[in-house]
Amino acid sequence: MTEKNGADILVEALCDLGVDVVFGYPGGAVLPIYDALFQHPRIRHILVRHEQAATHAAEGYARATGKPGVVLVTSGPGATNAVTGITDALMDSIPMVVITGQVPTSLIGTDAFQEADTVGITRHCTKHNYLVKSPEQLGNIVHEAFHIATSGRPGPVVVDIPKDVQVASARYSKPGPIQHKTYRPALKADKAQVEQAVDMLAAAERPIFYTGGGVINSGPAASQILRELARITGAPVTSTLMGLGAFPASSDQWLGMLGMHGTYEANMAMNKADLIVCLGARFDDRVTGRLDAFSPESKKIHVDIDRSSVNKNVRVDLPVIADVGHVLEDMVRIWKSRQLKKPDFGDWWRRIEGWRQTQCLDFPEADDAIMPQRAIRALWEATKDKAPIISTEVGQHQMWAAQHFGFEAPNKWLTSGGLGTMGYGLPAAIGAQLGNPKALVIDIAGEASIQMNIQELATATQYRLPVKIFILNNEFMGMVRQWQELTYSSRYSESYSDSLPDFVKLAEAYGWKGIRIEKRDALEDGIAVMLAHEGPVMVDCRVAKLANCFPMIPSGAAHTEMLLQANEVSGTMDDEAKALV
Repeated sequence: MTEKNGADILVEALCDLGVDVVFGYPGGAVLPIYDALFQHPRIRHILVRHEQAATHAAEGYARATGKPGVVLVTSGPGATNAVTGITDALMDSIPMVVITGQVPTSLIGTDAFQEADTVGITRHCTKHNYLVKSPEQLGNIVHEAFHIATSGRPGPVVVDIPKDVQVASARYSKPGPIQHKTYRPALKADKAQVEQAVDMLAAAERPIFYTGGGVINSGPAASQILRELARITGAPVTSTLMGLGAFPASSDQWLGMLGMHGTYEANMAMNKADLIVCLGARFDDRVTGRLDAFSPESKKIHVDIDRSSVNKNVRVDLPVIADVGHVLEDMVRIWKSRQLKKPDFGDWWRRIEGWRQTQCLDFPEADDAIMPQRAIRALWEATKDKAPIISTEVGQHQMWAAQHFGFEAPNKWLTSGGLGTMGYGLPAAIGAQLGNPKALVIDIAGEASIQMNIQELATATQYRLPVKIFILNNEFMGMVRQWQELTYSSRYSESYSDSLPDFVKLAEAYGWKGIRIEKRDALEDGIAVMLAHEGPVMVDCRVAKLANCFPMIPSGAAHTEMLLQANEVSGTMDDEAKALV
């Protein structure tokens, strides 16, 4: 067996692991790795324009394909620029391996040029991280990093490789199946616990399935089994922001998203249920509202592969630590083997239908201005037969997309949930498009958030990716402005987006097609032109400036204290609003 340098060992290990795409940006501390990549055509390197974008692109690729995303950045600022995306992946359970260059081992700790304590900096925003000290370790560490990133609750792993390790020589052979000495997450649940969960579900009068991103992370089969469990039990289903698509939005059993900007019926059903079956979610603050008022009459089952998430925010009656896909499969099997009949939830569904009568997602129209909700619905109507992959930035447009775009399948909805990272959507769309070359990929954006990583327009141009960007342009950091209106007496401190670029000209400067939509009667035609263009398109859709995102649970309020709709909405800024900005 011949010896190879560390850079070649790394690239060969990546090939052995089935990696076909790496998102990165070169620099001095990773030049040996880039030289090795130059000679390995099996791996396609995607040159982003900023390291944060590399991590978000890897997230989008992972979320849309189910495979881990891979990032390669240099030391110092390259690694620190990646920290936001690493943290985002940790919060949203996205499998990702980030390879960072480091100064030579002899210079570590000397404040050398472009040195940063990458291991120390990323310790609290990764599942695990490594500082590789010799080329002999490198192959096994890379394989172990992928094992940790993809098993159990997925997440990011950082491998920090000093430059001298990249050029030193060692032997490499593909290791066998990885068995980490301490990290061994349970996949199968205790049979007695699953039987108890089935007993509780069969005895319930007002149950609800509360589903999260864990169902999607468990794989496509988990979403199908969830649908079967819902069918045979007849119980209603709701979802977190990250779980959209695991259950079809067209189903009569679907209550919509729950939480701060969820539907009235979903939140009321959660509050009044006598049994909550939590599947791959974590009872976060955006879902629970005020904890002492959260679903006070219910018993709670929590199925999660991450033991640390159970009883962390809400005490539950039955914790089940296992992969949610396996638990769903066991619940369906046990239910059918006992020949249990579908319970009579007639009274429960009549209450739910009463809450549905509020029509909480309805919105007022605004003269000739385009309401943002109308724009999302028009986009959905024009694309729903194409099963598009939708990414978003973060803000009002993100919540409107979650509310008004109906998702029928998993891995079609890419958004930054836990961290709420502006600038996520465009690079995530790029990653998703690379993983699904023939798919329609659309980034629903706001005019403020899109500018956070707008340089990635060049990445899409370089690699001929037909990504579409649909900007809801209200000339405000919309969610900030909404909170300022409702909480700070409409003192719009620094939330007005002044000096905006001409997005059409900007798109054309990057080689994209630019479209501007300003009137409601031009909305459908503008979307049609966007969809007909084979290359990348940026749409600047001018929407009502002061529209708010409702329903909404105010900060510190309970589920039962939702704000359902504004009293009035104007398509233009009034004199008072103009004075405040």
